[in-house]
Amino acid sequence: MKFNLVLSVETSCDDTSVALVKSDGTVLQQVTASQDLQHSPFGGVVPEIASRNHSIALLPLIDEILKKANITFEDIDGFTVTNRPGLIGSLIVGVMTIKALAQSLNKPMIGVNHLEGHLLAPFLKDEKYQAPQNLSYPYIALAVSGGHSSLYLISDFAEYTIIGTTKDDAAGEAFDKFAKMIKAGFPGGANVDRLAQSGDRKKYEFPRSLMHDDSLMMSFSGLKSAAHRLDSKMSDEEIEKEKNHLAASFQEAVVDVLISKLKYASRLHQIKNLVITGGVSANSRLRERAQELIQSGYTVVIPPLRYCTDNAAMIGYAGIQHLNLGEVSDLNMGPFASSLEADFKISLISEQK
Repeated sequence: MKFNLVLSVETSCDDTSVALVKSDGTVLQQVTASQDLQHSPFGGVVPEIASRNHSIALLPLIDEILKKANITFEDIDGFTVTNRPGLIGSLIVGVMTIKALAQSLNKPMIGVNHLEGHLLAPFLKDEKYQAPQNLSYPYIALAVSGGHSSLYLISDFAEYTIIGTTKDDAAGEAFDKFAKMIKAGFPGGANVDRLAQSGDRKKYEFPRSLMHDDSLMMSFSGLKSAAHRLDSKMSDEEIEKEKNHLAASFQEAVVDVLISKLKYASRLHQIKNLVITGGVSANSRLRERAQELIQSGYTVVIPPLRYCTDNAAMIGYAGIQHLNLGEVSDLNMGPFASSLEADFKISLISEQK
């Protein structure tokens, strides 16, 4: 059976997203419900609140997207859903909903790794976006978000090797915790980026851990600790006055490490096709630095914001490729907090020495 169109669901964290995706990556429709207002008072994502809001939003979003596309379930060939990694309570809502639809409609379904979705997001297309024609396998991908910061060698579809990762905090997590320190509000990463627009990137010197070492490993805990020490020495009035400069300096330290490791990975593997994806790829300074790489002769693709943050379209594209290879999930498909061992190969330079 050839799968031409799937309905896809993503509920791995706090965004409820539904998409209709074709096998060539065309996104017919995507609707996403944000929970920023619900989590903002707590300064971060509260798992119980996230899962509860998914259960409220998901079915109405599915109904909405079918009406927008003017189709019915009969026009859909199958279903795809994020079933790993993520918050278990959030994943359960998406997985159980898709299981019920697949069973009742007698249509195939498949569970998709959230990270695989991010790695393949550049291949999505719609009326306003299409990946450059010169993007092809193999490529190096930097996936950066609140829960993950890793470098991947993408040799082909379903052939992914982790070649570098963080030893501790993810870049997005560092942004969020720093935002709490300077009382920037939630969502932290976006607010730090906004404040940094009018700040002096050189005013405060923050550490760039492992940036010059002979590996593709990253570390952001030292940066976070340095920021905490500086924050503890400043009064609330000083922090408020210096907030923009603090944000700009902190952001520059994170971006320096990410770009440095991406370039090193490119050099090691002799691959100039690069992809930056995940929620942190929405950062404006990271995008500026990516443009500098393009001017230096690299091919760098960063999907538009709607396909960088958590979204169902990327899950739909990854899932429909698996379905067309004859892979399906049965009703025993469960949600998993972590990736499965078979999802990615691992080849870290530090382990090869």
